[in-house]
Amino acid sequence: MGQEQGREKIPALALKLYQNQVTRVMTTDGEGSQHEGRKQSGRQRLWRYGPLILWLAFIFFASTGAFAGENTSRIIRPLLLWLFPEISEEKIALAHFLTRKLAHFLEYALLGLLAARAFSSSSQATLRRHWFLISLLLVILYALSDEYHQSFVQGRGASIYDSLIDMSGGLTALLLYTFWRRRAERRRGADSARG
Repeated sequence: MGQEQGREKIPALALKLYQNQVTRVMTTDGEGSQHEGRKQSGRQRLWRYGPLILWLAFIFFASTGAFAGENTSRIIRPLLLWLFPEISEEKIALAHFLTRKLAHFLEYALLGLLAARAFSSSSQATLRRHWFLISLLLVILYALSDEYHQSFVQGRGASIYDSLIDMSGGLTALLLYTFWRRRAERRRGADSARG
């Protein structure tokens, strides 16, 4: 009987030695993987925040004189005259005004979506948890600072109404993103309940 117990200990000892060896190999590989993880983490961060930063830069550029009303009318007016040769000057002015306001709404809607995408998938738990409020705060602050910036640009003017349009675009996009996320979560929950 004592000999049988000794035989049982040998496989247990061999298993323990094997596990130690595997752990050592994994630790060594883990150090290389940590370096790869940092590289990948950097790439993920760039992929997550890069589009947001580029869009913020575009909005800043759009606040310069290059996108002043007189410059955008050089594109919109000929286009409208080409599409509608009989259009009146009043209708051209109205279309130009509405196009510019729609552009405000859409550029901040995209800002809201890019902010939600970046913050809701962040590696920082606080950003992930409060992505909606942080994204909305970014939209609000950037809309206000954008109009403030325009007050210093020749050919541009600051308007609180434009800021409100900007904020409305961002908020609308954030609400749509929230709706989409909840719907996707419900579908996943239903699929996992069936599966």
